[in-house]
Amino acid sequence: MSSRFVESVQSKAHEVAKEDLGRAKVLISDAARSRAYLYPFKGIAYFLTHRALWKPLLSQLLPTLALSVGVVTSMFFFTYLPQLAILVFFNGPLAVFTTVLLILNESSTLVNILSRNFLLQEALLDTFDGTLVSKNATNIVSEGRQLKPGGDPIQRLGKILKSPFDRFSPKALVRYAMYLPLNFIPVVGTVVFILLQGRSRGNAVHDRYFQLKRWSSAEKSKWLAEHTGPYSAFGTVATLLEMVPFASILFSFTNTVGAALWAADIEAKETEMTQGTAPGLREAAQKAE
Repeated sequence: MSSRFVESVQSKAHEVAKEDLGRAKVLISDAARSRAYLYPFKGIAYFLTHRALWKPLLSQLLPTLALSVGVVTSMFFFTYLPQLAILVFFNGPLAVFTTVLLILNESSTLVNILSRNFLLQEALLDTFDGTLVSKNATNIVSEGRQLKPGGDPIQRLGKILKSPFDRFSPKALVRYAMYLPLNFIPVVGTVVFILLQGRSRGNAVHDRYFQLKRWSSAEKSKWLAEHTGPYSAFGTVATLLEMVPFASILFSFTNTVGAALWAADIEAKETEMTQGTAPGLREAAQKAE
């Protein structure tokens, strides 16, 4: 009886593992085909070569940089040794490095919460909308704000007609705290933690785009569910970039530019995501329009 039970459990475990592996392969394939992981880097290149998009960043550079320096310095000074003392029991000598990664991730999260809620919300919104304008996607931007004639993309941005990005939600903070113990698992746990953060980050990068498209919560959820791979890939790369000490503010803006470039390509149907790989989503997009 016991041997049959063990065999049954092993069979179920094998079946679940096979299903999960299959899903992982599909997600990786979707991410690779969409090339979404390239958009954060495209955002860097586009931002650096379009000086007009620098204006929102420059307007908030000093206060946000001061915030970043303060948070990162304080986190390393007050929490490095306590967290190292805990992680060393789980990660051994590798704790020296995993603790650094953990603190950088924690610092990035804190800076994002504080800056996006109190300093950068309007600046990031202008950067996203300005990038769409520079890509001639004025028809969709006009759904969310007034546009002025002439001038560079930022100068053309007028009064906001729709509320900007959602603020950092308590649910996201709770989810972050729930996943934090994964860092106790040597190396693999830290990687999984960053991937989960990347998935959460990816799900929010097109909030403004969905808002401009007037998509309902159901349409937005369906789109994200059927494009989990691409959005997780974008979010993971964006998360890693924003973990770089003191440069996180710059990458917050370049990631916003990358997300807008991606939205412009989706709008122009110039990505694999809109070229027959997911007909159900294309129908959802058409309904949303």
